[in-house]
Amino acid sequence: MMWGTVLGVIAFVVFALIVMMLVFGHIYRLRAGFTTFSANMIGKTVIITGASAGIGKEAARDLACRGARVILACRNLKKASDVADEIRSSSGNNLVLVRMLDTSSLASVRTFAAKILAEEERLDVLILNAGRGTTNKKTMTSDGFELTMATNHFGHFLLANLLLGLLKESSPSRVVVTASMAHNSLKKLDPKALNYENGNYQAFHAYSQSKACNILFARHLAELMKETGVVVNALCPGLVATDIFQKSNTILFSIINHIVPFLGKTAQQGAQTIIHLAVSEEAATITGEFFEDCKVSKEASPLVCDTGLAKKVWEASEMYVDLKPEETHF
Repeated sequence: MMWGTVLGVIAFVVFALIVMMLVFGHIYRLRAGFTTFSANMIGKTVIITGASAGIGKEAARDLACRGARVILACRNLKKASDVADEIRSSSGNNLVLVRMLDTSSLASVRTFAAKILAEEERLDVLILNAGRGTTNKKTMTSDGFELTMATNHFGHFLLANLLLGLLKESSPSRVVVTASMAHNSLKKLDPKALNYENGNYQAFHAYSQSKACNILFARHLAELMKETGVVVNALCPGLVATDIFQKSNTILFSIINHIVPFLGKTAQQGAQTIIHLAVSEEAATITGEFFEDCKVSKEASPLVCDTGLAKKVWEASEMYVDLKPEETHF
């Protein structure tokens, strides 16, 4: 009898939690921001990293439907090619291309950028969206970088620098950087230990630090690009039901994977702020800000609003990726 009561209580609690998550998720999705701008992108070229799934894929689809020449910059060429075929078919736009890019590899970034500079006459929007969760065990790349920082920050930092000249030549142009509210968990950031030289690696810290660096890098790039016609903004897509954390083996990310389908936005909803920053008239005149739900967010932490820290992270990143004089365009 006692065990029956206990099981009944457990079942009730589980049921109540599921109902609460469903209600929260429904309200959260209803409140999600949607871009209201219908601008076409005919004649414009857009590069999107990490466009083979999730919010990157949905942003690519939307921009293709607006007539843009869209370049899917992805590590998995087979997966990206299938997505490109799907987008061409659904949008009626054949100007959807696939190029190889692994943002965790500096060599891959440099090869990709060289190909773009050789083939493309203009670049109107650069969307730095590729990202990964993290793992309990610290994993190093062939360049000697911690994998999460390499994929989410160092590779994108280098790519933006390499394509900056083309962006300036194509101005007015835009750089859009996908970050996350996860940066709020970071209380301090040491620009001299972005690669965890101090040995204090923790899985969620690595992800949060990479997202903080995304915002700080975007903030300083915006400052460097003043008066050039290039605007730079970062964003949080919100809690989105995508597969970014599926390869993570941490307990926290495992929990997120299981509950986000109930709580989170769809990939299409999560892509809206990316699209807004890429196409809206409003975003053409705003730079150096952090957006969520298609508007400037008030939730950015004081840490990522520190312009002095942004400059230090930029300078440290230059040294980490060994940015050469001929790769500097500011």
